[in-house]
Parts: sequence; structure tokens; C-alpha cells
Amino acid sequence: MVVEIIELDEVDRGLLHALQVDGRASFSRIAEVLGVSDQRVARRYRRLRSTGMLRVVGVVDGRRLGYESWAIRLRCTPDAAVAIAEALGRRSDTFWVHLLSGGTEISCGTLQRTAAERESLLLGKLARTNRVLSMTAHRTLYTFVGGRVGWQGLAALSPEQVAHLEEGRVYRRRGEGEPIVLGPGDQALLDALSRDGRTAHADLAAVTGWSESTVRRRMDQLCATGALFFDMDVLPALLNYQVEAQLWMSVPPAEIDATGRALAGHHEVAFAGATTGPTNLTASIVCRDDEAFYRYVTDSLGALPAIRHIETAPIIRTIKRAGAVLPL
Repeated sequence: MVVEIIELDEVDRGLLHALQVDGRASFSRIAEVLGVSDQRVARRYRRLRSTGMLRVVGVVDGRRLGYESWAIRLRCTPDAAVAIAEALGRRSDTFWVHLLSGGTEISCGTLQRTAAERESLLLGKLARTNRVLSMTAHRTLYTFVGGRVGWQGLAALSPEQVAHLEEGRVYRRRGEGEPIVLGPGDQALLDALSRDGRTAHADLAAVTGWSESTVRRRMDQLCATGALFFDMDVLPALLNYQVEAQLWMSVPPAEIDATGRALAGHHEVAFAGATTGPTNLTASIVCRDDEAFYRYVTDSLGALPAIRHIETAPIIRTIKRAGAVLPL
């Protein structure tokens, strides 16, 4: 994929952070926080959105819907890795797909609605492919960074500005209860929001067949119960982060939570979660260059005494991220 590099100024960076705080915040409210005109904010957003630099997405919280989140690692024959990764990217139940290292390893994240779906993927389709040399699958148990907890590398606003944005949030999370059951029309709504989380209510009404007031009410219900939230997806390369990598770490059980929360404080960490398996912490990181990557591993991770073992694998190509297949 060809990426247009844009020189970001304070308004751009403030806009990115504002959208991370509230992906559906109006341009006028963001402009009020940034101290600029809403026309300027709208122009900046359209420019950045058109380059593929950013995308606000509506994300389903699978845990609230009773889904299972799995992280899968595949080692493939060199001639098959790209085709298998692209096939995984086309599946509706994958959220991200990466090609790693020398192009013979694939990492992907899935949301499985039922045990039958999980078994169909893990025990059926993948297990029967003779070009898959090995496969491991680990259940994601807890997320420290990612999803609702945004990447700290985007931080540009003051705590006061963030608080002001949060006060004006239209769709708020107000509590949890039993797992949510999706009803007729919900899938069309969620599909549209997964493509563009800022889709206008009128357009959402058109794709669901509902009235605008029904769309607003249902979005409020889904967000209030935690089943739906809005995330801001940004390409790290456009922020001058040239290295992306995945890490798998082994930590004693008693130290998982403390180590995961320590990772959440690192600006390089875009995702960190606790999983099943011998490597019970996984993370995705972004660094400026190879030297910064080296320093992060040796200094920042080296300072966490509970990490007993670590594997690192550079991401050489992202096939899918935040639920969207990326163009070549």
C-alpha cells in the first residue's frame, strides 16, 4: 500500500487524540477543545481520512456479546503464506491479520461467536491445509491496551481537554449486566459502523430500514451496555513509526497483571493482552526505527523483572486491521 506522508501539526495531532477519546465527537466540539474553527477541523479530518491515515470504527465488544477472542499463530510454507493470510483477511470473524518475520508466519485475531465457529476454523479449515506447517491458538483473557484503552502514542491533549471531550460524549457506557443479544437489524447497523464509525444517522437509517430516532436509541443502548464502542485506527507509518512488531512473553501467573499494567504505560505498546498458553502475555508495539526497537526491548522490557522469556517478530505486512482489509 502506498502511503502519503503528511507533516502533522498541533491541530492534526489534537484531532487524532480527540477522535481516540470520542470517535463520534462533532467537529464543532473538537474545534472548541482545540481552539480553532470547526471548518478547519473538518478540512483536516477529510484530508487525513482520504489518505487512509485514520479511520474511526465502530467495534463490537465480543465479551459483552458472549464471543470468544482468540490469537492465532500459523507457520506456513513460503509459497502459501500470503494467500492464506489474504484468505483469513476475507473472513468476517478476523479482526487483524499480519505477515511476520520472513513472510512464513501469520498472526491473526479472531472473534468466535459460537464453539462451532471456533472448531470450524481451528479444527477444520486451517488444520486441513497441508501448507500450514504448525498452528497455535491462545484465548485472549484480558486486554490492558487496545480497544477501549487507547494507544498512548497518540496523546496530545491536556487532561482538561480530554475531560471536556468526555463530558460531551453522546454515547456513554453506563454499566454491565447479562450478555447482550443482538436483534433484527443490528448486524446491518454494526457492519456500517465497522466501515465508518462516523456514518451519519440518516445513512445508518437507510441501511437498517429504521428511523433516525430508532438508530440513535439503539446505538445508545448498545454503547450504554458496553456492546459497542468507537475506536480510532491510525497507520503508525504516517506518524513516522517505521517498525511494528509482535511480542510473546512468559510471566509467572502472580505477575501477569502487574506486568500487563506496566506495559500499558509504555508509549510503544499499541496492544497488550493476557492469553492462555506458555507465552501468557502478548503485545503489539510501534517504534520509530530499529534502534528505538532495540532500546525498547533492552531497556523498557528489560526493566520488567517478571518477564522470563520473550519472542519478537517484526510485522512485514498488515493484511487487515481494525476489521478492514487494507489495499495493496
